[in-house]
Amino acid sequence: MTTQRLVAIYRRASFSPQDHLQNDRAILDLVVGNLMTRGWEALRIDEQDVEQGRIPHGDLFLNMCQGAVASELLSPIESDQAVIINRPTAVLNCHRHHMVRRLTGSEVDFPRTVLVPSAGGVPATNVLGELLDEEGMLWLKRGDVHAERTEDVLRLRSAELGGALAGFFERGIPWAALQRHVSGVVIKFYAIADRSFFRFYGAQSGPHAPAPPVDEAALLRVAYAAAERLGLVVFGGDIALPSPERPVLLDINDWPSFAPCRHEAAAAIGRFAHRTATGTDPA
Repeated sequence: MTTQRLVAIYRRASFSPQDHLQNDRAILDLVVGNLMTRGWEALRIDEQDVEQGRIPHGDLFLNMCQGAVASELLSPIESDQAVIINRPTAVLNCHRHHMVRRLTGSEVDFPRTVLVPSAGGVPATNVLGELLDEEGMLWLKRGDVHAERTEDVLRLRSAELGGALAGFFERGIPWAALQRHVSGVVIKFYAIADRSFFRFYGAQSGPHAPAPPVDEAALLRVAYAAAERLGLVVFGGDIALPSPERPVLLDINDWPSFAPCRHEAAAAIGRFAHRTATGTDPA
């Protein structure tokens, strides 16, 4: 029988700030190891290899790329119906300016969010009025990829907005997302599309504390509806709870590090990837 090859693509370091780089590499290493025990031959490359056009043949791609260049260059593989987890179109859908458009007005409960050009200055008063909370504050988030630095996601007052937008522009970030604050406990979650794996915990209390009270059926509906709308199969994110019965999606990420539950997640992702690529259920 011909050995099948998987290509594992590791994320560019700039998209894994601080300790996330080690955690991102660790989850992919574990998934690759799991699949090798199932008979897969593995080839490891980096996002920079893809950006330079060095894309080898594979029967299965484990894709942690987040940049637009790499995702565009991987798109022909997706068009050829190759098994690629996550698909580059889904990764691009997670870039905030795409994600906001896809989630706004959908079945996913999502905060009021307005996309603005960073070079355009402060929006009109009537626009800001819909975004400012009771404390006169809102969230400013970079409008392309997820946060690379602490200052990529800021809670600030309208008087501070002009300077923060100018800072984005100076850094070459063309779009910004202005988002209304959602009060309540924040939950972090990790998931796989086939629902074989879903874990969550309170962002402030941490993974080892009891989980906040929440309607778990509603939590699952929001998380999986958002992932389906974006095309994600391995994902995680943040959900706010104005009340236990009303989860509101704040953010969703393609292939997070699964750091608090890495070994269990890697085994589940390995099973899912093997089954998706071969059509057979692994032991």
